Amino acid sequence: MVNLIKGLWRDPWQPGFMLALAVINLAGSVYGYFWYKNQLAATPVYFWPVVPDSPLSTTLFALAMVAALLGWRFAVLRLVAFTTCIKYGFWAVVLNSHNWIFYGGFDALGLMLWLSHLGMTVQGLWFLRKTPVPVHAMLIAVLWMVINDAMDYILNLHPYLFVQDQWTFAVVAAVLLTVVLSAYLVNRAKRHRIWGIL
Repeated sequence: MVNLIKGLWRDPWQPGFMLALAVINLAGSVYGYFWYKNQLAATPVYFWPVVPDSPLSTTLFALAMVAALLGWRFAVLRLVAFTTCIKYGFWAVVLNSHNWIFYGGFDALGLMLWLSHLGMTVQGLWFLRKTPVPVHAMLIAVLWMVINDAMDYILNLHPYLFVQDQWTFAVVAAVLLTVVLSAYLVNRAKRHRIWGIL
C-alpha cells in the first residue's frame, strides 16, 4: 500500500487512479447538486453556474480526469478544476470547523461533509503540483475565482452558511484562498514561462 501511494504521488496521471477519481467525483457531484436544490430553486437560472461551488468543482475535476484518460490536455479545464477543488474544499473544511468550534452542531452529516471536502482539497493539491501552468490558463483560473467571490459576496450568491454570523469569516476565508492560490499560480507560470495552447 505504501509503495502504491508513493507511486501515485510521483505520477498521479495513472489510468486506474484517474478513473476511480472520476467516478467518485461524479457521484459526489450528484449528491452536491442535490444538497444545493433549495438554494438553486430560490436563485434565477442564469446565476446557477456560480451557486453550487463545490459540486461544480468536482464535476470539472471528473471531466479533467476523463479528458486525461482520452489523451486530451485541456490546460484551462485542469487548472480551474484543481484550484477550485482546493479553494472550495478547504473553504468548506474551515467553515465547518468554525461552526463546530463556535456554534456547536457537530453530527455525522457534518463530519461526512468535512471529510469529503478535505478529500477535494487533497486531490486538487495532488494533481496541481504535477500540472503545467500556462499563462492563459492561469489567467482564466484566477479570473474565475475572483468573479466567483464577487458573485458570492457582492451579489450574495454564496453557499448557505450554518449561521449568519459566519458571513465575515466566510468572506475573509474565500478571498484569502483566492489570493494565495492566485499567487501560487502566477509564480508557477512565471517560473515555467509556459504559454501553450488550449
